[in-house]
This record gives sequence, structure tokens and C-alpha cells, in this order.
Amino acid sequence: MKRQPINQQALMLAALAHPNRIRIVEELRAGMKCNCELAPILNLEQSNLSRHLKILVQAGVLISWKDGVRVNFKVANDEIFSVLDLALKIAGEDVHETH
Repeated sequence: MKRQPINQQALMLAALAHPNRIRIVEELRAGMKCNCELAPILNLEQSNLSRHLKILVQAGVLISWKDGVRVNFKVANDEIFSVLDLALKIAGEDVHETH
């Protein structure tokens, strides 16, 4: 069953609404990485990392594929970085306005 655009939009935004998932996506800004590379970089337990990666893949933020024993991940669409950049900009402006 095909998701409605607004539902897909909500799913993607919800998937990004966690600091560790933002960190994962930001780490993939430089290009694809294996989950075995991400765990030590992000200082996350493998089980915790796997849970976050699964949410990001299910939401369509990341794509994954197996290469032997490695599971590689990359951002499905580079426009996701624009979303994160804009959120950071808005958050920064909001911080300045509240002081």
C-alpha cells in the first residue's frame, strides 16, 4: 500500500526527531558507511545503533544494502541535509530570540 505524501512526510520527520538519528544522518553526509564503522564513531552500542538505523530506513531517510557480512547505509536523498540545515538555522534563531 502506497503511503500518502503527508503521512510519508510525518514519518520522515518523526524518524529525524531523535539526536542519535540526526547524528547518524550527519555522519553519512560524507558518504556511505557500514554499521560497523558507525558504532564506534557515534559511540553507540550495536543494538542501539541498529534500532535507530531501522527507523531511518523504514522512514525512507536511509537506504541499506549488504556487501558480504557488511551492511552499508547511505542517505536516500541528499535533500535531507537541507532539512537538517534549515532545522539547525531555525533552532539557532529561536535560541537568540528567547534571550
